[in-house]
Amino acid sequence: MPKLPSFFYNGPLVEDSTVTLDADTAKHIWQVLRMVPDDKILLTDGKGSVAEGHIHVAERHKCNVSVGPVSYHPRQGGILHLAVGFTKNNSRNEWLLEKATELGVGTIVPLIASRSEKTHIRHDRWHKILQSAVLQSQQYYIPVLTETMPFKTVMQQYGSVSQKFVAHCFDDGNKRPISEMLKPAAETILLIGPEGDFTPDEVNLCAKHGFTPVSLGTQRLRTETAAIAAAAWFNLNF
Repeated sequence: MPKLPSFFYNGPLVEDSTVTLDADTAKHIWQVLRMVPDDKILLTDGKGSVAEGHIHVAERHKCNVSVGPVSYHPRQGGILHLAVGFTKNNSRNEWLLEKATELGVGTIVPLIASRSEKTHIRHDRWHKILQSAVLQSQQYYIPVLTETMPFKTVMQQYGSVSQKFVAHCFDDGNKRPISEMLKPAAETILLIGPEGDFTPDEVNLCAKHGFTPVSLGTQRLRTETAAIAAAAWFNLNF
């Protein structure tokens, strides 16, 4: 039996209730999938809950769905908080968001470091990218996309996380491969610098706050490539 098409609903899923999907989703259901009343779909809230639903109304700009039994799926394994110095190139940032979501990253933090370039955060568009990537990869959780966060704030906010790593380009002899450092099922924060890398002062501040320097390989990677390489290692480890 083919898997039911999945859609995101930004709200609580309650059995025997009726929900209205957003206009873009309604248009896709009506115009692209040609679905009609009584067709079955799956709904997810991006927070672990999934429900089977029956389409009640299917129109170009409106889709009402009757919610059936709701199941909850707890998170498995550790959670990766990925703090990244985003670039000024929006297409590269959006690629990062999509691939990090597919790899199961828990939190994405647009990091403001000393050498960061000004980034235009397009919240509505970026959240739609996250939603689409969750549905495509058949997951239950949408990453938390935070507001831009200064370097020192990240140090403070994630200070209690059990695994704290920073990836930088300095050849100081202290870095170990991230594949050797990851411990299973541990909450993790990883810092990836902007295109100009972290400054020596920022690297020293990381050390003072208990961040361990890690290597992502011998090649020098673009910011978004480094972030995805790290996320992939984390995903394979769990």
